[in-house]
Amino acid sequence: MPAMEPTLARECYVAADWFEREQEAIHWTDWFCVGRVEEIPEPADFVVANVAGESIIVTRTRSGALAGHYNLCRHRGSRLVAGAGRPHQEAVGPSGRFSGSIQCPYHSWTYSLDGALRAAPFLEEGADLDKGDLPLHPVAVDTWGGFVFVTLTPEAAPPFAPGRAVADRTLAAYSLSELRTGARLVYSVAANWKAIVENYNECYHCGPVHPELCELVPDFRRGGGGDLDWDGGIPHREGAWTFTMSGTTSRRPFPGLTEEEVSRHKGELIYPNLMLSLSADHVAAFTLWPHAADATTVVCDFLFHPGEIARPGFDPSDAVEFWDLVNRQDWRICEEVQQGMSSRRFTTGFYSPMEDASKDIRRYVEERMA
Repeated sequence: MPAMEPTLARECYVAADWFEREQEAIHWTDWFCVGRVEEIPEPADFVVANVAGESIIVTRTRSGALAGHYNLCRHRGSRLVAGAGRPHQEAVGPSGRFSGSIQCPYHSWTYSLDGALRAAPFLEEGADLDKGDLPLHPVAVDTWGGFVFVTLTPEAAPPFAPGRAVADRTLAAYSLSELRTGARLVYSVAANWKAIVENYNECYHCGPVHPELCELVPDFRRGGGGDLDWDGGIPHREGAWTFTMSGTTSRRPFPGLTEEEVSRHKGELIYPNLMLSLSADHVAAFTLWPHAADATTVVCDFLFHPGEIARPGFDPSDAVEFWDLVNRQDWRICEEVQQGMSSRRFTTGFYSPMEDASKDIRRYVEERMA
């Protein structure tokens, strides 16, 4: 049997200065998921998100493209969209529609939807003002599977496609870009974002922490959850095929799934902050929003086929209630882990052999923080 390997060191989970460095090297630089394309359907629609301590705007331009900007006027630094909350404490900010342009509420400097400065009242363009020199600070935007990703440092961003390559292969049949949000749960978790990712990445904990889940998917408790074929999917118990208390639902499976995919559950993690759990009729999409070494907001969106949402009597509560139970079990144990790691006696933990996937977060962080 392979030997246990050490986790990241204590400071990586509990130290404020490490968290700040991590924000800079990971969440400020890598492609961070901020929501769904469906939230910005028409030109001038926008959403505000708080990423790595920064308030950013994502809007749809007149051409139909998505554009991202820091929520920051170039004149005196005012927020362009007011009421965006405190970036170090909140995740998703307000949304709405601009009236054809982005206007600062302080002195009415006005920008086009793509960020170019168009007007500065009572200032003539010339020696003292060159509008071309003062566009909004840009945020790079890309999309995958109907999700919107941003990077706050476009000049230093890693290539977009490689981070989604595995999911492209294993989740192709689910047509994620066609799905729509039918419900949302938001949680405040007193734990480090990496502890949450590590918990998601293994099922060694499933037997003691998730008895209801293991009744639905017995393989989750066998052998400590080791040797699970996540690419092919994990089978449910006989007669069950989705994540509800009964294991069934009146919703139809997604069109295009194979016979195996209809009866199995899949999961995928797209670093640094998108976790996907896929049943045959719905997808639970988790976005993590780190605020401090011991504070993370988790937004859980439930995605369904639009044809099912349009059916009379559509009711997502069977999936939402089951996931809320499982989620709260996870967050509670993650908070216990966080409190334990805060002890001065803790120096490092260990990955057991059946937690091999959890070592991905160690590799990912070490690579980004090197």
